Amino acid sequence: MPYEATTSDGPDSVPGRSQTAGAAIQIGSPSPEDAAEIHELIAACPPLDTNSLYANLIQCSHFAAHCAVARMNGKVVGWISGHRPPGKSNTYFLWQVAVHADARGQRLPRRMLAEILSRDAQSGVSQIETTITRSNDASWALFRSVAGWLAAPLREEPWFDRDRHFAGQHDTEFLVTIGPFKAPKASG
Repeated sequence: MPYEATTSDGPDSVPGRSQTAGAAIQIGSPSPEDAAEIHELIAACPPLDTNSLYANLIQCSHFAAHCAVARMNGKVVGWISGHRPPGKSNTYFLWQVAVHADARGQRLPRRMLAEILSRDAQSGVSQIETTITRSNDASWALFRSVAGWLAAPLREEPWFDRDRHFAGQHDTEFLVTIGPFKAPKASG
């Protein structure tokens, strides 16, 4: 489903899980040339929806200012996709988070999100929205951690209903809102 935010990194504050601790990770905006590798990373991070490679190309071009790619030794090891929803000038909608096993335990989701929020394209953002299914413990842990990091309240409400919106084919997605907050500065 397009409105799914999840992570294979779990709560990003758990140390000692990285196989390459201390390796330099570069975080920045994606380019269309990154799309195929991002698509492979997402496929390697269940339960993320893979969507289509074309959707990732659009994210890496039209929405590049709202997405982040992390590279380690030239390899894509992290991805956040998101956008600014129409009519919500203070909101950043976070769609997906994916972290390769080689980069876990380095607070990569938080680092990528801080980099995104520090960009001019996110000027005026004071809240984050995402959706999470009730059973996605890793995403709940991550976004509770993000709320704590931003010193902001976290609210949740059912949004896309299993039966009404997904015809019973997908669990209910809860709209999670974190904010208000002041945008953090990017950190390495």
